Amino acid sequence: MAHSLSAKKRIRQNITRSSRNRGRKTRIREVEKAFEQALTKADVEQAEVQFRKLSGYLDKLGLTSTLHKNTVARKKSRAARRLAQLQSG
Repeated sequence: MAHSLSAKKRIRQNITRSSRNRGRKTRIREVEKAFEQALTKADVEQAEVQFRKLSGYLDKLGLTSTLHKNTVARKKSRAARRLAQLQSG
């Protein structure tokens, strides 16, 4: 148990930030799942719409400390590559 005021404040901050990050990560998983479903159905138009949503949301998370900017870049790159495969094939 924390005794100092600063340690108690740190605990409060960690609880707030972890709950905020949990919500953001849940949302990103939902958006990724919608993109995957569009790819599975081979629906190019829907996949493009979902890709735009996904990349926009990832960009937003890259500005926060929720996801590292390289993680965001990797996820966007992989999604773009899968979309390009669907469009070409």
